[in-house]
Amino acid sequence: MTEISPSLSVNNSYSQALYELVEEEKSIDQVEKEATAILKLIIKSTEFVNLIKDPRNTQSEQINAISAICERYKLNNTLIKFLKFLISKRRLFFLEKILRDFLTICSSKRGEIIAKLTAAKELSTSELDNIKNSLKENFGSNLKLKFKYDPSLLGGLIVQVGSIMIDTSIKNKLQQIENKMIEA
Repeated sequence: MTEISPSLSVNNSYSQALYELVEEEKSIDQVEKEATAILKLIIKSTEFVNLIKDPRNTQSEQINAISAICERYKLNNTLIKFLKFLISKRRLFFLEKILRDFLTICSSKRGEIIAKLTAAKELSTSELDNIKNSLKENFGSNLKLKFKYDPSLLGGLIVQVGSIMIDTSIKNKLQQIENKMIEA
């Protein structure tokens, strides 16, 4: 029997709890947008990351900072209470994972299929739309495309939808040639 990481299941239960709370008050769309904004803040602000992840920060420092952010951006009351609850339980350092799981739950409840696209160059909106439309033909109309730019691919694309992965990157082709040369 495989053992599930306690932090993984705890994070998911927090995410599920947040989803159920906002579903009950019919504010899923608003909280989903706010969760996305908080995730963007985590990506852009090292100060915010230090606030949520540094164990030397006291609960009162975290509550004061989160309260200021929530007040400035007029966040949903349930989300504010949820963030303060995480602080009181000393689980704020899981915030990024919890919010990502929350967004995944929201997508799943809407029946969305998430496709991940990684490309060696920045793609235009029309290129992304063409790829998305092509994927919709094969996987269904309720598809959400997440794009990531990765110059280390050297060229080509990697598309992943569920357990299906298509890797046409030059990096992968070079790796295959290298493996064949080593085997020979």
